[in-house]
Amino acid sequence: MAKSIKNQKNILDKFSIEKLNPMQEEARMAIRSNAEVVLLSPTGTGKTLAFLLPIIKEMDKNCTEIQALIIVPSRELAIQIEQVARQMGTGFKVNCVYGGRPGTLDKIDIKHRPAILIGTPGRIADHLRRNNFTSYFIKTLVLDEFDKSLEIGFEAEMSEIIDLLPMLEKRILTSATYKVKIPEFVGLEKPIFVNYLDEGLANLQVKVIISPDKDKLETLVDALHKLENKPGIVFCSFKETINRVSEFLAENKISHGCFHGGMEQVERERALIKFRNGTHQLLIATDLAARGIDIPEIKFIVHYHLPIKNKEFIHRNGRTARMKRDGVAYVLKWEKEELPDFIEELNAECFSPREIQEIPTPKTVEWKTLYISGGRKDKISKGDIAGLFFKKGKLNNDELGVIEIKQDCAFVGVHATKTDALIQLVNNSKLKKKKVRVSEI
Repeated sequence: MAKSIKNQKNILDKFSIEKLNPMQEEARMAIRSNAEVVLLSPTGTGKTLAFLLPIIKEMDKNCTEIQALIIVPSRELAIQIEQVARQMGTGFKVNCVYGGRPGTLDKIDIKHRPAILIGTPGRIADHLRRNNFTSYFIKTLVLDEFDKSLEIGFEAEMSEIIDLLPMLEKRILTSATYKVKIPEFVGLEKPIFVNYLDEGLANLQVKVIISPDKDKLETLVDALHKLENKPGIVFCSFKETINRVSEFLAENKISHGCFHGGMEQVERERALIKFRNGTHQLLIATDLAARGIDIPEIKFIVHYHLPIKNKEFIHRNGRTARMKRDGVAYVLKWEKEELPDFIEELNAECFSPREIQEIPTPKTVEWKTLYISGGRKDKISKGDIAGLFFKKGKLNNDELGVIEIKQDCAFVGVHATKTDALIQLVNNSKLKKKKVRVSEI
């Protein structure tokens, strides 16, 4: 027991976490003690760590095949879970596979079997059909954000996957939604429910901003000026609207990134990287960003388009006021527009943009994002990059921001005033045995 506690503490230290939150602790104990667990908790409350800790504790270090399978609805969530699992530093190999990723990369990763495989339903089902790995040793299945996978239309693939897992001993489902119907094909008989969906909602404020014009662009800009220097997301219902909103914000010199399903995967990943490291404080997004992506603490969200369903409203709002922190959801409403009943019943205060009382935070240092043409496959670590930037690049500690290592590249946040000189100093330098290019994205 003492060794187990020590190992968990070592993992938590890597995330700068002193102890698990109540949801994580209850979920961890439930998963350890039960074969069927349904974990319900808002986005951003730490569900990934909650289910990974007990899963890894039960894994066999001598097994050379896949032991745990984690099914997710999106590429972004697959990548996020992979990063968390690797940061834990347990010694178990972890890989993710998903649609839009070259199949050759999948084959390289799966050739040397990971202990944990994460993936989208379509890609996992395809690998199982082709017998690219044996499912005989998979004892644990996680359906993370399973309701989202069902919404997208992955029911057939999920059912097929479960049929091809003959030795399952543990089934774990997670969701950030109430009253989700669990399909029969999942095979749950007497699941234990861990429900924390009401936690953290008390700190969310909902405010309605009245727009005098049906076209709400001017009202949005006025509101964003009041919310300057705070990280936030503007939700639009259509990707075409995002392009129009983005152009208008650029004309008004409001820095931002975009995130929607019409973008290439690499573009979406880079938008999130820039958002995480502070290059952009604002993200203009569709509901694709409402859950299942790794983003920092959000101070506010804006509903540029009114959500049609309460479920959309809840998921969007779940991006702020997380883990008992304060947050505000602003609803942009044309003065002649009717609010949906689920917003009307909140009796939220109505404001014009100029009446918003938010005090902008002090102007912070501007960050830029640099690309490095080497990654994990080249045995490059965060320490290697930091050492290069400090020694050869002559950066100070506070001038280096977030470092993210990918399979074949890396991204680094750097003070905007230092990037040009830094690139001149470190471009075409050697990291480990690889000569790398360094450029701004």
